[in-house]
Amino acid sequence: MADRALRGMGLGAKSFEDEEGVEFAARRVLGFDCERGHHFEITFSVEADLPTEWECPRCGSVAVRSDGTKTEEKDVKPPRTHWDMLLERRSISELEELLAERLEEVRRTPHY
Repeated sequence: MADRALRGMGLGAKSFEDEEGVEFAARRVLGFDCERGHHFEITFSVEADLPTEWECPRCGSVAVRSDGTKTEEKDVKPPRTHWDMLLERRSISELEELLAERLEEVRRTPHY
């Protein structure tokens, strides 16, 4: 009975293609170090934009490139506040005058 057992391959288990004649894309290996001392390497295409940070596969913290490349700091404008926008429309003397008018109106209005 054992002589007649069917032998075969599971679907998708193995590929019979060989790598002969296949030309792989150019690659570059980039090392990263996390703050907990873990070192790991990631393979990138030569044409890819290389990141300066990557998530550590061991601990999940942010790892930086081990070759010392840092991210470029962008010039960030401070956010405009309400006061900044107000000063663009009115001068301090105009604001003082408006405040005096509003205070006078509040003082005249009876409060129950």
